[in-house]
Amino acid sequence: MNSTKGGDKLMKYVMLGKYSVEAIRNISKQRTEEVKKIISNNKGRVEAMYVLLGPYDLIFIVNFPSEKEAIKTSVELTKLTGIGFTTMPTITVAEFDRFVG
Repeated sequence: MNSTKGGDKLMKYVMLGKYSVEAIRNISKQRTEEVKKIISNNKGRVEAMYVLLGPYDLIFIVNFPSEKEAIKTSVELTKLTGIGFTTMPTITVAEFDRFVG
């Protein structure tokens, strides 16, 4: 689902993160705050952040104005943290049904 921020439409993205050994060694509350700041500095808004069990270690649900900011953020976060991110745009099932129905 799209949201608005100051009248601008934001697209919802899912960021799946996979820890490297280095990334695990440097886990800290401070780094999490730095991650949130990078997202915000790239015009993003964090909706949720979760730790996972399975093939991915993290999932962030974030909103950005465009793919440009999402890609830039993904790269900056990997440089900062050593966490590899797979970033994907999303749409709601209702939006999907309107497109294909």
